[in-house]
Amino acid sequence: MSAYDELMEFARTTQALAQVAGRLGWDQETMMPRGAAPQRAEELAAMESVLHARRTDPRVGHWLDKAEASAPVEAANLRLVRRDFDRASKVPARLAAELARVTSMAQGIWAKARAEDDVAAFMPTLREVVSLKREEGAALADGADVYDALLQDFEPGASAAELEAMFARMRPRLVALREAVLDKPAPAALAGTFDEGAQMRLARQVARTLGYDMARGRVDKAVHPFSSGSGLDVRITTRTNPDDPFNSLYSTIHEVGHGAYEQNIHADHLLTPVGQGVSMGVHESQSRIYENQLGRSEAFARWLYPQMQQAFGDLSLPDAQALFAAINRVGAGYIRTEADEVHYNLHILMRFDLERDLIARRLEVEDLEAAWNARFAADFGVEVDRPSNGVLQDVHWSVGLFGYFPTYTLGNVYAGCLHTAMQRDVPDLEVGLATGDLTPATDWLRDKVQINGGLYQPRETIRRACGAEPDEEPLLAYLEQKFGALYGV
Repeated sequence: MSAYDELMEFARTTQALAQVAGRLGWDQETMMPRGAAPQRAEELAAMESVLHARRTDPRVGHWLDKAEASAPVEAANLRLVRRDFDRASKVPARLAAELARVTSMAQGIWAKARAEDDVAAFMPTLREVVSLKREEGAALADGADVYDALLQDFEPGASAAELEAMFARMRPRLVALREAVLDKPAPAALAGTFDEGAQMRLARQVARTLGYDMARGRVDKAVHPFSSGSGLDVRITTRTNPDDPFNSLYSTIHEVGHGAYEQNIHADHLLTPVGQGVSMGVHESQSRIYENQLGRSEAFARWLYPQMQQAFGDLSLPDAQALFAAINRVGAGYIRTEADEVHYNLHILMRFDLERDLIARRLEVEDLEAAWNARFAADFGVEVDRPSNGVLQDVHWSVGLFGYFPTYTLGNVYAGCLHTAMQRDVPDLEVGLATGDLTPATDWLRDKVQINGGLYQPRETIRRACGAEPDEEPLLAYLEQKFGALYGV
C-alpha cells in the first residue's frame, strides 16, 4: 500500500469520527434532554480529544512527506490534510478539548439567556469562550494576525484586511440604497396566524422542490436554524412562528442550500477530505442564492403563492405579485436571520467589526452589549429594545465561531457572481422557477459548484463556475436593480 493510500485510509476514519461528533452536536440542538448538557459537554470533549490526536498523529506527517499525487483529486486531498495537520499541530490537545467542552455547555447557557433576555447570565461564559479563542488564535497565528488565523477555519486564503476593503466598497452603496428605499411606502405585509404544523409541512415540501433529498436528510426544529453532516446523512433545521411563516420558509430554503451542497458532492469523495464544502464563503453562496436570487424572485413567488394558499387557506395578499413584494419588504429590523437583502450585509459588517475588536482585545466582553447597541443605532437608526433582539440573538459566539460572520457577506458576493453566470447559462431559468421546476437552476449549481466539494480553493471554485474572478459588483447591481424596481427608486 502506498503512503497516499495509507494516509487516505487513516483520513477516512478521522472523517467518519468527525461526522459522529457532528451528529452529537445536531442532537444537542434538536432533541437532547436539557438535563443531559453536562454529560454531552464531556462526550464532545472526549470526541475532540480523539480527533485532535488523529489529526496530529506523527504518522500523518510521515505519510504527507512520502505521499505523491498522480491526479488533481489526490493533490487536493493532500493539500487539505496538510492544512489540517499543520493547524491542529499548533493547538495543544488540552486547549482543543477544553474548547469543545466549554462551547458545548455555552450553547445551552446562551439559549436560556436569550429566552430570558438575561445578558448577565451569559457574559461569564462568553468571557471564557473569548479567552479560549484568543488563546487558540494566538497559537495558530504564530506571531501573525490572530483574527486572520481564526478566519482560516472558515475561509482559507482570506484575510481581514481584504474583507475590510471589500466591505468598505460595499457600505456606501448599501447605505444609499437603504435610505432611498426606506423613503418610499412599504408594500403590504402578510397578515394572519399560520399553523405551525402546516408551516413544517410546507417547509418539507419546499425543501424537496429545491432538490433536497429527504432519503439522506431530515428537517427538524431548532432555536437557531443550521445544517449538519455531509455525504449520505445531511440534516437541516428550521424554526416556526405562528405570526410569520416566512421565518420558517426562508430559514428552510437557506439551510437547503447548505444541505444540497453537501448532498451533491461527488459520491467518490465520500468521507475523504475533498468530500465536504470547501469553505463557509462558498457554502453561504449556496444558501444565499437558494434563499434570495431563487427563493425571493418574482418567478418563484408565482409558484409559491398557490402552495401557501393550499397550506394556510386564504391569504391577506391578493396575488403572487403582492407576495413577491411582501417577501422583499425592506425594514430596519433587529434580527439578522430575518433581515431583508438590503439590510442583511449591514448586520454582518457590524458583527465583523465587533468580533475583530474582541479577538484583538480592543473590546472586552463586559463592554460588548453597549458597543453592539451603539453601533446598531448608528447603522440602522433604531435603538435595541431587548438583548434577544441585540447581542444575544446569534448562536455563533457562544460556540466559538469567531471568523464565521464575514463569510455570510462573502457568500452573498459569491452568490451575486453565480447568479449572473446562471442567468447567462440557463435561458429557461424563470420558467422553471415559476412552475416549481427548480432543476435547471439546481442542476447548474450542482455541476458548477457543489459536485466538486473541496477539490479547488474557494475563490477558484467561484472563478471556475462564473468564468471571472469574484467581486462585489454583481451583487450590488442585483440589489439596486431589484429593489429599485420594487420601490421605484
